[in-house]
Amino acid sequence: MPRPVAIDTLRMRLFSDRRFVGAVRGARAVVTWLSAPNPAVRRWRALEGDKTLRLDYDLSKDSTVLDVGGFEGQWASDIVAMYGCRVHVFEPVPEFAERIGRRFARNPLVTVHPVGLSSRDGTAAVAVAGDASSHLRPGDSSMEIQLRDVESVMGELGCKQVDLMKVNIEGAEYDLLDYMIARGLISRIRDLQVQFHVFVPNAVERMNAIRAALEATHYPTYQYDFLWENWRRHES
Repeated sequence: MPRPVAIDTLRMRLFSDRRFVGAVRGARAVVTWLSAPNPAVRRWRALEGDKTLRLDYDLSKDSTVLDVGGFEGQWASDIVAMYGCRVHVFEPVPEFAERIGRRFARNPLVTVHPVGLSSRDGTAAVAVAGDASSHLRPGDSSMEIQLRDVESVMGELGCKQVDLMKVNIEGAEYDLLDYMIARGLISRIRDLQVQFHVFVPNAVERMNAIRAALEATHYPTYQYDFLWENWRRHES
């Protein structure tokens, strides 16, 4: 069962050095200084979760994987190398999408889509900041990105079933997953790997609401708050 996360636990989820993030509570942004990693982060590192849990799935050459938030394409590269399956990478920042496209130019198993998956078709202004690029927080550099309705995209790709969907989209995961749950699309996803982000208003409440809704169709196989978690579909 997913456990509720108290506000006090937000002090350290992702960082190991003395950096700071804006922790948003309601409409007010509070800058919080971070120090030593908490036990969850230490456990994740001890397990080498990025090299183990995030890649350990029952996939084959016939599997379909959606990488939502590709950045540099490393996770997609690891999945293709391990399983030889088809991966669709969705990366709306043009610079990043072009880089991933060049990386996989000779690999027919990887298709790069220079769009973000969303609850709607449209555009958004994104603050470009490496792997923290987001259209939900301000930044020094911004550009317009293209968004596509995830239901339409899945229909166009013929994705009646998706074996694994990874979501790391810097705060936009809340709206995307709310929409997929409401539309019944989540039942098409066998494994959902997601990173929730804390800087979104009411992040704890929204994360726990999504977790509660996911329990109707999925169950968690691992869960590290505001780091990574995976939800696997109940099979009859």
